Amino acid sequence: MANNNSPKNADKALAYRLMTLFVILLGLAVISLFITFKGLSSPRAMEQAQIGKELASGNGYSTKVIRPAAIWQIKQNGKEPASFNQFPETYHAPLNPLIYGSVIKAVQGNDTQKWRMPKNSNIYGLDRIIAATCTLFFIAAIGVNYLLISRIFDNTIAFITAILLMFCQLMWQFAQSGLPQMLMLLLFSLAMLHLWKAIEKTQEDKSFMSSILIAGFFMCLLALTHWITIWIYIGFTVFCAIFFKPKGVVATILIGMLAVVVLPITYFIYTIPSGSSLGMAFYAIHDGLGFSEDYLLRSLSPEDQQLGIQGLFVQIISSTLSQLSSLYGNLGSILVAPLFFISLIHPFRNKLIRSFRWLILLMVFFASIGMTLYGTRDGVMDSNQVLILFTPLMTAYGLAMLAILWAKVQINQSMQMLRNAHFIIIIFISIGPMLFSLPLNLKRGLSAGKVGIPHTPFYYPPSLNRLVADNTSEDELIISDTPWAVAWYANRPALWLPHNLDQIKAIETIAQDLGSNISGIHITPYSFNSDPIIRTAGAYGQYKDLFPLVYGAWAAQAKAPNFLASHPDFNHIKQNYKYPVPLLYANYMTFYSKEAFSATAR
Repeated sequence: MANNNSPKNADKALAYRLMTLFVILLGLAVISLFITFKGLSSPRAMEQAQIGKELASGNGYSTKVIRPAAIWQIKQNGKEPASFNQFPETYHAPLNPLIYGSVIKAVQGNDTQKWRMPKNSNIYGLDRIIAATCTLFFIAAIGVNYLLISRIFDNTIAFITAILLMFCQLMWQFAQSGLPQMLMLLLFSLAMLHLWKAIEKTQEDKSFMSSILIAGFFMCLLALTHWITIWIYIGFTVFCAIFFKPKGVVATILIGMLAVVVLPITYFIYTIPSGSSLGMAFYAIHDGLGFSEDYLLRSLSPEDQQLGIQGLFVQIISSTLSQLSSLYGNLGSILVAPLFFISLIHPFRNKLIRSFRWLILLMVFFASIGMTLYGTRDGVMDSNQVLILFTPLMTAYGLAMLAILWAKVQINQSMQMLRNAHFIIIIFISIGPMLFSLPLNLKRGLSAGKVGIPHTPFYYPPSLNRLVADNTSEDELIISDTPWAVAWYANRPALWLPHNLDQIKAIETIAQDLGSNISGIHITPYSFNSDPIIRTAGAYGQYKDLFPLVYGAWAAQAKAPNFLASHPDFNHIKQNYKYPVPLLYANYMTFYSKEAFSATAR
C-alpha cells in the first residue's frame, strides 16, 4: 500500500498549494488592474513615468516637469536651459524611469494619439501599463522571497509568508501607485537570496565570492532605483565586512562596485547639466529636517532659503519616534513582522539564521536613518518609505519565532488539529484589512464599469489629456501646482508654480528668451488644500504670496467676486491669463488661459 506521507506525495501536495496560490495571486492582480484601479496616485510616480515617456520618445534623460530651483541651479552652473521641452532631469534615480521608458516604447506609449483617452473613460491607459509593470515586479518578488525563505527556514514558513504578502494591502497600494517600491522589493530580495547563498557557502568551505558579487550587483541596481537605499547598502557592507573573511576585503570590493556603478551615472545625468553631483536630489533632505522640500523646489532663488538645521536634534528625535509609532504600518500591517525584534534574543540552533538576522537589523537601522533625514510626510505610502522592503524577511523570522513559542504549548493528542492554529489565526488577522475592504472596492469598481473612478480632486486625467492638450501646443509651457500630472497626462512641459508674482514674471522672461510661450496657469486643490486658509493668508503658508490666484476656486464656489479681480497687484495675471476655464465642477480645477478654449470640460 502506498505511503501517503512519502516525499513524492509531499512534493505533489506542495506543488498543488503553490499552483493554487499563484492562481489566486493572478486573480488579485486582475482585480487590482482592471476593477479597483483608479490611476496613478503619486506625484513621484507620475514624474518617473513621464521621464520614461521622454526616453521612449528619444529625448534622452529629460523631463517635462520643470522645477524653478532647477532653472536656478543650471544658471549657477554657468549654463542656460536649452529648451523647456528637453529639460535635463536631475532629481530622480535613473533605473525605474529607464524601465518605464522601455515598457512605454514597447507599447508605443509615446504616440499620444494612440493613447488618447476615450471620452467615456476616466482612466489613462498608460497608468494601467505602469501599474501592471509594478504588479509584475511584485509577483516576481513573492516568488523570489519564497525561494529565499524556504532555504532559510522551511517550505511551511515560506508558504505562509507568501500568503501574507499576497494579501498585504500596502503592497497592492504600492503596485497601483506607480512608485518604484515593487521594483526595489524584487532587487532587494534577489540580493538577499544570493547573499544567503554566499553565507551557506562559508559553512560548506566553498568559494562565496561569485554570490557576493551578484548580491552586490543587485544592491547597486537598488541604489540606482532610489538613492535613499544607499543607506541600506551601508548596512549591507558593514555586515559583509564583519562576517566574511578575510575581513574588510569583501567590503572594499562592495564599496568599489557602488562607486564604479553610481559615480559615472551621477556625473552624466546630474553634474554635467547642474554642476552638482547631487543635482536637485540634494534638496530632498529638507523634508526630513523640518523644512518643506516642495517650497524650496518651487523657488527661483533657493539660495535665500536656509537649511533647516536649527533644532535638528529635536527634529531627528521626533522623526525617529514617528517611525517607531508607524513601524507596524510601514511593514504592511502584517501582525508577525514586528516579532522579528523578539527573534533577536532567541538562540536559534542554526548559526546561519542567527547571523542573517543581524544583517537585517543593520540594514533596517541604516534605512531608518535615511528615512529620518529625508522624511516620510506621506506616511506609509511615501516614496521614501523603504521599510516595506524588509517585510518578507521580518515576517519569516516572526513566523519562526511564533512557531517556536507555540511548540512550547502542551497540546493533547485529541487536539492535534490545533497544531497549526497559530498560523491560521495570524493569516486571518493579517489579511483581514484587505479581505474586508475588497467587496466594497469591487462593488465600486464594477459599478463604474469601463469609465473608472479617477483620483480626484488633485488629478482629473480627461481634462488634461483631452481639453488642455487639445487647446495648447507641445512647445508651450504651462505653469501648474501639479506639473507632474500636466506632463504625464497632457504631454506638455509644466513648470511648478513658483513662490510669488515676481517669480512668475521672471519665468515669463526666461520662456520668452527660449522662444517658448506660456499658455496658462493650472490651479488644483493640491495647492489650495495644502494649508488652512488662515495659515495661507498669514505669514507662513506655502502659497501666501499667490493667495488671490490659488484661492480663486473658493470664491467661485461661494459665488463671491473673483479674488484676482479685487486685488490690483494681480492685474498682470488677470490681463495675461484672462480666460479662466473650469476643468472640473465649479472652478474646482481651473486653467487660466491666454487664449479662449474651443471646448469646456464635462
